[in-house]
Amino acid sequence: MKRAVYKTKGDMGAAAGSTAAGAIRRAIADKNQANIILATGASQFEMLEHLTSVDTIDWSKVTMFHLDEYIGLGPDHPASFRKYLRERFVDRVGRLKAVHFVNGDAKDPAAECRRLGDLIRAHPIDVACVGIGENGHLAFNDPPADFETEEPYLVVDLDERCRRQQLGEGWFASFEAVPSQAISMGIQQILKSRRIIVTVPDRRKAEAVRNALEGPVTPRCPASILQQHENCFIFLDEPAASLLVANG
Repeated sequence: MKRAVYKTKGDMGAAAGSTAAGAIRRAIADKNQANIILATGASQFEMLEHLTSVDTIDWSKVTMFHLDEYIGLGPDHPASFRKYLRERFVDRVGRLKAVHFVNGDAKDPAAECRRLGDLIRAHPIDVACVGIGENGHLAFNDPPADFETEEPYLVVDLDERCRRQQLGEGWFASFEAVPSQAISMGIQQILKSRRIIVTVPDRRKAEAVRNALEGPVTPRCPASILQQHENCFIFLDEPAASLLVANG
């Protein structure tokens, strides 16, 4: 695991986006295609802004997988991660080879997990762009996370701290409106990615960052499992890194 700390969110996002772009270009050069995972939420704003501004990627050779989605939300709900990715990524880069969204409003969430699982097993991931939640979650794997399951996607319960983070970021009008379940990519599936790029801004994430980077590897802090990935890059702004013993 490598990490870097930047003075501003803009600098952090530019560095993370540039690293992601480089990895995508290398995958295309090596095998004429790239498979990527994209996360959502406030932590990804600056990274996606930079990534979508890169004009040296042939996006028609890129297949995108979606990390997670609330159960019960339609694709046009203001908090929908499908809406987020359409507006902040898909519509900006133009034609992609394929886009595999998580259909959170599917009638049978378990069947949706199986559908996505079959797809991603056939597309080894080159680059995963993710964040870390205030409770240390990775995707929507809240603590205590399942570190063992090999299921690529699963139905998960969202804990109170996770739901309050979504409220605090302004995605919902009330706590009661935040869904209590989601479809999430599993921990082991994320770790199968050849390269993982983690972007984490804000002081409210500092405790989770410290636990994930300098604490023990434990399901109580799901993102701590990233310590075991040999090609993981962490991009932080100064507030997010403020509790680290080795800040930098």
